[in-house]
Amino acid sequence: MATDGTELLRGTSTILLIDWPSRDVPDSLARAGLQVTSEDGPGLYNAYESNGGEIRPRRVAGRPARADLVYTHRPIDELAEIVGQAAALGARAVWVETGSPQARALVESAGLLYIDAPQIADAARAIG
Repeated sequence: MATDGTELLRGTSTILLIDWPSRDVPDSLARAGLQVTSEDGPGLYNAYESNGGEIRPRRVAGRPARADLVYTHRPIDELAEIVGQAAALGARAVWVETGSPQARALVESAGLLYIDAPQIADAARAIG
């Protein structure tokens, strides 16, 4: 059930980020016109918005009520909980930055699309 990440992003409007390798990830997604919310710790969330070409985080009350996509850069032992969150948000896919066969199995067993390539910031620039 793997799919092309760039094509999936073209049909996505809301993304929940659960950790990322660099600030390039939320910034590139916001520049591409996507609604980006990040989970920055227990109960801490930011929305990333473009303001005159600059991307600025803004604290928000909580995670979005729904998300098309959940992106994660967390260890595999946290993935089952993240997949559960994705399903609860109505996401159709989980993008795992550091993919593996075990990660694929966890995501697909929940009936969600699994994506691990290309890097999400590169895909955002391709559609942006």
